[in-house]
Amino acid sequence: MSQRVDSSAGYVLHSRPYRESSLLVDLLTLEQGRISAVARGARRPRSRQRTSLQPFQTLQLGWHGRHELKNLGAVESVEVRPPLQGTALLCGLYVNELLQRLLQPGEPCPRLFLYYRYVLNELQSGQDIEGALRTFERQLLDELGFGLDLTAMDAGLAYTYRPQLGLIPAATGPDTYPGRHLLAIAEDDYADADVRRSAKRLMREALSELLGERPLNSRLLFTKIKE
Repeated sequence: MSQRVDSSAGYVLHSRPYRESSLLVDLLTLEQGRISAVARGARRPRSRQRTSLQPFQTLQLGWHGRHELKNLGAVESVEVRPPLQGTALLCGLYVNELLQRLLQPGEPCPRLFLYYRYVLNELQSGQDIEGALRTFERQLLDELGFGLDLTAMDAGLAYTYRPQLGLIPAATGPDTYPGRHLLAIAEDDYADADVRRSAKRLMREALSELLGERPLNSRLLFTKIKE
């Protein structure tokens, strides 16, 4: 059955050349979650879509098609944000790649869509990029059905993360997570530098289980730039 959406809020996650003059675009949309669509003729010099289909810009999109790969219709810029730069740009690429890799196509995720807008706002402001990333990663895990129940942790105990099992009590050691850190993460409270370090390590462990062995290109790029 053919599907048609005339207007939906959305963002470009990634685009690449397709055939002679088109683009293959991965999108995060309010109506359908992650979708892939062909923007026909978007690489032609006079195409209006060529300038509109940029990452991190709020768009109104239309598409149609009966298969998983849609045909992109109208594209309209809702607001023009200043381009992300430096660390904020690398973090934005990381967030987009997570969504590309982990979201199933065509499954609406309106709550995660709002958190995506939140993390873009924080990347733009630059005030608390690290805290925003950890909050987004935690919400993504919830959306995927692999959320971590942190509210039941005991502040006086230590925990270790085990694939398939989650967080379990363990003897205190360099690779464990203090319960008080986990309770702070549950509240998205990243004022303490030690909590931020624990959160980064925990999110990486939990997401690695879902991502598998293929590394994230954005993470490799970040490491290369830091060298």
